Amino acid sequence: MGSLLAVDLGLKTGLALYGDDGKLRWYRSKNYGSAARLKRGVHTLLNSVPDISQIVMEGGGTLALIWQREAERRSIPVRQINAEKWRQKLLYPREQTTGLQAKHYAGDFARRVIAWSGISRPSSLRHDTAEAILIGFWATLELKWLERVPPELRR
Repeated sequence: MGSLLAVDLGLKTGLALYGDDGKLRWYRSKNYGSAARLKRGVHTLLNSVPDISQIVMEGGGTLALIWQREAERRSIPVRQINAEKWRQKLLYPREQTTGLQAKHYAGDFARRVIAWSGISRPSSLRHDTAEAILIGFWATLELKWLERVPPELRR
């Protein structure tokens, strides 16, 4: 099946890579600084992970077009979503009354996904990276790579 790349779009981009077992392989944040550097960075990133079979991203505009064009060139399907899509499935309504509150709870949930996946924990976790982790986790559920949220991730 390959792997899934989740992207929280921006010049400061959150990235998370999932294996077809539904577990997080790695996560990071990258500050590209400009659209030109983002374009080069997307090309380099996709070259470094040749088994990507899906890209799911939150956001739009010209930065999304950079990802879409490079993915299209490689025949990688792209799904574009908004934050409300993954938040509705992964966060309780009381945790998303404000954007700031949702970001806080997203960070907590992302840390649990990291621990459950058995990879090293961050000393700090940027909100764009935490959101990329949850975008990807949501996508593993949508694609049925995971049947449901594992019990150990529930609060």
